[in-house]
Amino acid sequence: MKKSTKGMNEQAMKDGVAAIGLDLSDRTGRYCAIDGEGNKVAEGTVMLRSAELQKWASAIAPTVIAIEAGTHSPWISRLLAASGHDVVVANPVKVALITQNLLKQDSVDAEYLARLARFERKLLFEIHHRGEQAQIDLQMIRTRVIAVQVRSKLINHTRGAVKSFGHRLPPCSTEAFVNKTRTLIPKMLEGALSPILDQIDQLSRTIDQYDKQVAQLIDKRYPEVNQLTQIKGVGPLTGLAFVLVLEDAGRFRTSRSVGPFLGLTSKRDQSGESDPQRGITKAGDHLLRRLLIQSAHYILGPFGEDCDLRRHGEKIAARGGKRAKKVASVAVARKLAVLLHRLWVSGEIYDQLRNSRKLAELKPAA
Repeated sequence: MKKSTKGMNEQAMKDGVAAIGLDLSDRTGRYCAIDGEGNKVAEGTVMLRSAELQKWASAIAPTVIAIEAGTHSPWISRLLAASGHDVVVANPVKVALITQNLLKQDSVDAEYLARLARFERKLLFEIHHRGEQAQIDLQMIRTRVIAVQVRSKLINHTRGAVKSFGHRLPPCSTEAFVNKTRTLIPKMLEGALSPILDQIDQLSRTIDQYDKQVAQLIDKRYPEVNQLTQIKGVGPLTGLAFVLVLEDAGRFRTSRSVGPFLGLTSKRDQSGESDPQRGITKAGDHLLRRLLIQSAHYILGPFGEDCDLRRHGEKIAARGGKRAKKVASVAVARKLAVLLHRLWVSGEIYDQLRNSRKLAELKPAA
């Protein structure tokens, strides 16, 4: 192994160390190794390329290696684990010792990671990355979302450009936008907007292709999604995203744990008698949280069916206030996440008014 400029103790790394902290940047990783007594025995830099990292990891006796979650952490954690190491992926939001350090440096961050992994591993709030195949399939959904966002921006730009010249394009569905508006673009704007319409048309075809891939994935690899789409308002995209993000339903001790995992529970800032109401934590996967909230909007909207979820949201919205509808949507999304996990685990047939009927049965008895 190449010797670092700070005189890395190669023999200590070969004989084994108690823990290593590896601070990841875009191209390189800064590492620090400590022994069982907390003494620093080695430090240096390694390139974040598969070949170099594999060589570095293979030359180290199996030990605990702590890294922070980030862009590189999924593939790096898999590579290090394959080399026999116990990899701890730290939640950077929780490790204030690193993120709020006033003298933040890569070498210092690496040392803190190593010491926490050695003496108080729980303070790293370990994250479990999903498998490679799940990551690949989820990336397809993320890319589809980006394509939809780009298409919406192009459509809005086209409408705005035409409006600024005293014209208006008629309202229509996104899918029909190009066919209905191409002949209505003012002559003076055809040179600027016709290529944009071609791009919108191409994006629509790309999105349709992604939708077909989602259906194929559900049929071939994730049939459990069909269990989740029993709920009207939860489509194949949301169901597949739910399965891919959670990956293993058994990792949650109870279905109620899914809400906090997806950042759909309130923050707490309690001190003495003060306990103000705060917004949701927004922890976990942003994409899935947004999809669940979109499903909640559908359930509470004009096309939503009468069900326990809708009644729950309507009860919260009826309390009034400026944020009542927003709070109701988040509450329904949280309850929906719990229900989806329960359906996944139990394999039950969805009964949309199950809780309401149970309450009705209990009232006469009371």
